[in-house]
Amino acid sequence: MKILFAGTTAQAARVLQHLASRTEIVGVLTREDAPFGRKGELRESEVAAKARELGLLVIKANRVGSDVDAQISASGADLGFVVAYGALLKRHTLDLLEHGWFNLHYSLLPAYRGAAPVQHALLNGESETGATIFKLDEGMDTGEIYAQVPTVIEPGENAGDLLERLTSIGITMVDEFLPSIAAGTARGQAQTGEASVAGKLTRTDARLTFEDEATSLENKVRAFNTEPMAWCDFGGAPLRILEARATNHEIVGELGSCILESGRVLVKCATGALELIEIQPAGKNVMSAADWLRGQREAVVLR
Repeated sequence: MKILFAGTTAQAARVLQHLASRTEIVGVLTREDAPFGRKGELRESEVAAKARELGLLVIKANRVGSDVDAQISASGADLGFVVAYGALLKRHTLDLLEHGWFNLHYSLLPAYRGAAPVQHALLNGESETGATIFKLDEGMDTGEIYAQVPTVIEPGENAGDLLERLTSIGITMVDEFLPSIAAGTARGQAQTGEASVAGKLTRTDARLTFEDEATSLENKVRAFNTEPMAWCDFGGAPLRILEARATNHEIVGELGSCILESGRVLVKCATGALELIEIQPAGKNVMSAADWLRGQREAVVLR
């Protein structure tokens, strides 16, 4: 069976590499080169880089129109497989391939349909998530489910860690799913249960406000690690928070006040305190929060 792969992220690149070692990949669809870093230099996606490394045909497009449809048809693919591509496919594209298009999504659909299911699950303090393989239709993650595997979210697990683990789970699912498609035995089921949406998140969403409860702030730190990273204001510059945990400590002073207690940096929140573990001041390297606070000459209040 010949497969057209569509994806953009580092996790998608992992799935592509695995599929290329076991199946015939006849083409790779990924998003166009995008600005990266402070200088805004154009950089191709992780999937594009992996595809070139593997010697595969690369098609770059943020929207799939007739020109891209022609390239997909010319590839000779029987099936399309999608992992975090970043754009909806229309009916004219979905109908091109004999076996249709399937997507590996990082939630237990219909929960958390959309671009950022892992981040939203962590933001909401979920204890369980999973991976789903479903057939694409014209809706946003609304197609029939062909495989689904739940998993517990580990205490302290951040989005980067969870994405990697879900990718490993997804790769195992793909190995079991594709032979059933080739054999004609795969059967899908309509999605049931309450649906929710996990829209794209921005750097503004990642800002910490200490008027919130400590538990909510810990969830935010976990959800935005590794990208774009939770942050707050310190001295008019962003202070990135890489790792933190909620505590029941009650601190005297205004919200955002920092204290050093038994080697732990605690920040006063609306309820409880957030223990900062690893941080990155603007223009500096990642460091322990305790070392950073010891280097401050005045009392620290985070905004």
